[in-house]
Amino acid sequence: MRALQIAATGMSAQQTRVEVISNNLANMSTTGYNARRAEFADLHYQQATRPGTVTAADGTVIPAGVQLGLGVRPTAVSINLQQGSLNATEGDLDLAIDGDGYLEVTLPSGISAFTRDGGLKRSPDGLIVTSDGYPVVPAITIPNDARTISINAAGEVYAYFNDQVEPELLGQLTLAGFSNEKGLEAIGSNLFLETAASGTPQVTTPGQEGLGTLRQGYLEDSSVDSVREITELIKAQRGYELNAKVITAADQMLAATTQVR
Repeated sequence: MRALQIAATGMSAQQTRVEVISNNLANMSTTGYNARRAEFADLHYQQATRPGTVTAADGTVIPAGVQLGLGVRPTAVSINLQQGSLNATEGDLDLAIDGDGYLEVTLPSGISAFTRDGGLKRSPDGLIVTSDGYPVVPAITIPNDARTISINAAGEVYAYFNDQVEPELLGQLTLAGFSNEKGLEAIGSNLFLETAASGTPQVTTPGQEGLGTLRQGYLEDSSVDSVREITELIKAQRGYELNAKVITAADQMLAATTQVR
C-alpha cells in the first residue's frame, strides 16, 4: 500500500520543517542572523495511464490520464536575506552593515570566511578581530594609546590621540558581495564560506557597487519574525498529525484485508 510510504515522506518533510523553525527561534537574538525556510517538491509519479494515450481506433485521446504521486522530498533550506533592524549599542567597534555585503575574516586554517556580525573586538595586540578572535580583512591594528576610534560609513578607521588634534587614519575596512548570497555555506558562529553556487566575492569599499555602508555604534538584529515562526510551527505540527492519521488509516485498511475470511 503506497499510502504508508507517501505519508512517511510527509511526516519526514514536516519534521524537517519543524527543525528549521526551531533553529530560527533559537537564533532570535543572534546578531545578523537571517531566518531560514524549508522548501519541498513532490516526488516521482507512477504513470498508470499517460495523458494523451490513444484508447480507440478512431484516435480518441485521454485528456488527463492517471498519475499517482509518491510523496514529497526536501529540496532546499533557503535563507531569507531580509535585513534585520539596527540596534544602537554605542560601542566603538560595533558595526552594522546597512545594506548588502559581508565583512571578511581569516580563519585559523588561512581560508576566508564572511559574516554580517559586526560585534568586533580588539585583540591583545590591538588587531581588530571578531568575537571568536578571527582577524578582520584587511588587518587593522589599533595603537594602545588611542583615545577613541571612529569608523565612517565608507569604512575608514580613524584613531584619536590625546596629544593630537587631527585623527590618524589606521586603515580601510572593505565589504564583500556575492552574486548569489543564498549559495553561501553556513558553518556556525555567524560565518559563511564561499561555494561554487555563491560565486566569487567581489570586495570593494562600502557604499560602492551596490554594497551597503557601515554604521558605527550599531548591531544588526536577527531578522526572525517570531509571530510568523510560531504560525509556521503550528501548520507544520498539523501537517505531521494529518500524515500520521493517514498511516493509521492505511494500517486499519491493511488489517481489514488480512482479516478477510
